[in-house]
Amino acid sequence: MEPAQKERTPFADIDGLPATMSAMVLDALTEMGRHPEIRRVRRTAFDALRPHPGQRLLDAGSGAGDVSRRLAATVSPSGEVIALDHSASITAAAVARHDGSNVRYLTGDVEALDLPSASVDGVWCERVLQHVGSADRAIAEMIRVTRPGGRLCLIDTDWSSLAFDGMPSGLGEVVMAHVRGHFTPKQHDMGRTLRRRLVANGLANITATPVTCVFASPDSAAVVLPMVNPRVPEESWQTPPGLRDEWLACVEAAGASGTFLAVLTIWVVVGTVPS
Repeated sequence: MEPAQKERTPFADIDGLPATMSAMVLDALTEMGRHPEIRRVRRTAFDALRPHPGQRLLDAGSGAGDVSRRLAATVSPSGEVIALDHSASITAAAVARHDGSNVRYLTGDVEALDLPSASVDGVWCERVLQHVGSADRAIAEMIRVTRPGGRLCLIDTDWSSLAFDGMPSGLGEVVMAHVRGHFTPKQHDMGRTLRRRLVANGLANITATPVTCVFASPDSAAVVLPMVNPRVPEESWQTPPGLRDEWLACVEAAGASGTFLAVLTIWVVVGTVPS
């Protein structure tokens, strides 16, 4: 792996991964979308965005298209969803899963959207900005393509909120110090900065809702948190010899005793583009 790639999570450049890894990332995206806590985050976001029939919406960083298809069902029959993702392989997977709803799948860059100004009624952007080069440039582009009165719904993780219980004190901090920037993005506080970024761009009616995800077992946590997932290949870990195995053994023991706990806050921030 090139040094630059070591400073990025696998989600930042899926097409640059080996085929086995990109397939693993796709499976991870699918599993996460089914997780009850991620579904709870999305329910909060849907309630905040308030999509309705006839709208034209952009799903910026659409992944396998699960949210795009749900949005399309809400804006039908006359509305449309543009599902845009940076990865050609993930976009192809989304097309393969298409259900006939009014979704248009595109590859593109959220920092340089190939869409006309004021061409959509709203934007959904979920857990994408933590991975991009410039979140502010991406937000400016989303604002540009949204008509006055339209709404942006930004959903992102505050990785600095991640906390564990049930394992030896301090071990989690040691592990996180080694995996930050690889398993978690270097922009680890993105979620809690979203409100400030929308304020700086002059959006109105801004709401910011923290959703704390609770994982009471290692199996549940492993769907969202790669640092507790034993299926992640050993070569993907950026830890000293023995630390990974020690940590995963402690995670397993905490799960067996019923004392395992992990918590992570994901922010849902919505604002209206001014006239």
